[in-house]
Amino acid sequence: MSEIRAILTDIEGTTSSIDFVKDVLFPYARQHLPAFVETHADDPEVQHWLHEAAKEAGWVEASRGEVIDLLIRWIDEDRKATPLKALQGMIWREGYEAKAYLSHMYPDVAARLKTWHDQGLKLYVYSSGSVPAQKLMFGFSEAGDLTPLFSGYFDTQTGHKRETVSYQRIAEEIGLPPAQVLFLSDIKEELDAARAAGMRTTQLVRPPQPIVDAGHPAVADFHAVVA
Repeated sequence: MSEIRAILTDIEGTTSSIDFVKDVLFPYARQHLPAFVETHADDPEVQHWLHEAAKEAGWVEASRGEVIDLLIRWIDEDRKATPLKALQGMIWREGYEAKAYLSHMYPDVAARLKTWHDQGLKLYVYSSGSVPAQKLMFGFSEAGDLTPLFSGYFDTQTGHKRETVSYQRIAEEIGLPPAQVLFLSDIKEELDAARAAGMRTTQLVRPPQPIVDAGHPAVADFHAVVA
């Protein structure tokens, strides 16, 4: 069996509680999105993502208010839309910088990430949240700034997380054979896709969720991950 040289990790339910995202970040973005869009309407990056949102909805033309309503609906639906994730990341940055919150990290995560990093393993993140949002998550965490530990980040611009080709692209980008990459996630379908791409996999089952046979090695925390 090939030696593991890199670890690719999910965020929600893996390094961090889903409750933090759903109960803190999502409501914050929903509340602040209309004002953010209005006050940053001349920002080329904001304009780009508003246009991409309208395009994804199949609209040829749309008012700013219509796109805002669309984005709010996508938040309520937990839509994994790249334009929404990009705009959420911008809004969350303002929240982090205003010290409105710190991102949750399970207590085992920071120490284990540091150990792997010190052992020479390359660490990467793959989440449905945008790359800027991922960097904020680890940069403004309860455990401090963890971003120096990571070598790279991937989001839905690489591909959807339940598609095998996404993991093939990530392995190519990392520059390692898939068999030398270990993917950590709490979602069976993501793990299935990563394994189909040739990666090693481990499922995180955070208490109080019971460990059930999902066809992948399963652990309750990072300390139990065999890398």
